[in-house]
Amino acid sequence: MPILTINHKTEYRYARPVAFGEHRIMLRPRPGHDLHVLSTRLEIEPKPMRLRWIHDVFGNSVAIATFDERADRLVFTSTATVDHNPEEEFALTADDPAFFYPFLYDDEEYSDLVQFVTPQYGDPRGELSAWARQFLDAEAPTPTFKILSGMTHGIRETFSYRKRHEQGTQHPLDTLQFGSGTCRDFALLMIEALRRLGIAARFVSGYIFVPGDSAHGYVGGGNTHAWVQVYLPSAGWIEFDPTNGIVGSRDLVRVAVARDPRQAIPLHGVYLGPADAFLGMQVDIRVVSVGDEAGSAAVEAMRETA
Repeated sequence: MPILTINHKTEYRYARPVAFGEHRIMLRPRPGHDLHVLSTRLEIEPKPMRLRWIHDVFGNSVAIATFDERADRLVFTSTATVDHNPEEEFALTADDPAFFYPFLYDDEEYSDLVQFVTPQYGDPRGELSAWARQFLDAEAPTPTFKILSGMTHGIRETFSYRKRHEQGTQHPLDTLQFGSGTCRDFALLMIEALRRLGIAARFVSGYIFVPGDSAHGYVGGGNTHAWVQVYLPSAGWIEFDPTNGIVGSRDLVRVAVARDPRQAIPLHGVYLGPADAFLGMQVDIRVVSVGDEAGSAAVEAMRETA
């Protein structure tokens, strides 16, 4: 994997100068043994009165900006360069405690995982549970990797990706009914389905790199992206992208992890003024390989709708 640079620009436009409330910015890549952050820069126009950084409850880096002047535009420009070295696609061995499903989490781990095992969305008629169980073999046990891979590729192959300009993430039951959604919708569907099987899963927000020489059939490039992390005993948190059928973190740059998508919004804030003052928002995102001209042309700026 090459060294990558992520350029993310968000511009809000207003018909007249307005005041701004607090804004929370979650755009800084989340470092790990497979992802090293080499540099970051966050520019805000107009310049905030105060900018402070915190780690939220999940350990994500969040910048909080407060303002003391009015303006008719507000622009956030984030630039980050990362060295991404994903491991080869993981495979469980027969010695792993989670090789077969069902499996049990260690009591000490479970107390920390319970929030990621507990379903967050209703399923009154059991439709989501029934959909999840179709990935189990008729007779137990089922190889765990078969369930996870089957669900990842099943969503990729049977659901239609579509951009949606409305904010938020649709209910998993709506995704099932419509048979379509954005990457955030697919991630939430898989998370809630796995939780109904008693498997710990959480939401990941970040970016996807689309190589210039081959798009790999990826969708979601030029937008923020979303996928799933699953916790398995002895294997830890493993990433699955049901939108593109990716197992592992290849071509995926993490920014934030959360229990629910609402906790991983890239940019959130308010303005103080009449509702008709807001003219619109433009988001441009490029993920490019440093020194790779083909890669630089691969990802066109698009609206952030995924």
